[in-house]
Amino acid sequence: MSNQYARISRESLWDNNIVFAQILGMCPTMAVTSSATNGLGMGLATTAVLLASNMIISAIRNIVSEEVRIPVYIVIIATLVTLVDVSINAWAHDLYKVLGLYIALIVANCAVLGRAEAFAAKNPVLPSGMDGLMMGLGFTFALTTIGAVREIIGAGTLFADAHLLLGQAFSFMELKIIPDYKGFLLMILPPGGFLVLGFLIAAKRVIDRNRAQRAVVAATPAAEPVAS
Repeated sequence: MSNQYARISRESLWDNNIVFAQILGMCPTMAVTSSATNGLGMGLATTAVLLASNMIISAIRNIVSEEVRIPVYIVIIATLVTLVDVSINAWAHDLYKVLGLYIALIVANCAVLGRAEAFAAKNPVLPSGMDGLMMGLGFTFALTTIGAVREIIGAGTLFADAHLLLGQAFSFMELKIIPDYKGFLLMILPPGGFLVLGFLIAAKRVIDRNRAQRAVVAATPAAEPVAS
């Protein structure tokens, strides 16, 4: 069981990352990652939906007929997104004003329905919950990383205004990375999102290729010396 959870974690966070590997969820990825704070907030909201939807769909998978499973899954996901939407509006209103429509668009995120169909509908509740949690954290990692790179290059800060968007408990995260920096506006604008995403995907593929090459070398038996 522990091996299964380790595999789910590795694939969700890195090998099959929603953004860097599957290239899904591009709408929120491009729209809300102008700062690391926004990316973190959107990622956590999506994680909550993925976790809950996977567990619920796994629990009912044997009582929902094949003919109506997709509409049922969509209704469940839409209900959960609505709950997350009103919760953020109530308890993190400043974050809600920044994310706005993109919270509701989690319903249309292919990754959420994709995990429900590909994993939760075929596996027990606990592994499905683990898959949803780790997929969500992988998505959060991607959005936060993109937002951090854009924010540092664009404004010289990291997690700016975190206390306003996520609460006073997150004020320790606010950092001034480059003092007296006037900023690079292009990175905050939409073109900056595409540039950063492209470079990060390229970096991931280089890392994966180097790992694969090292694995091949490690698996190749050393040549035995020729007897004279």
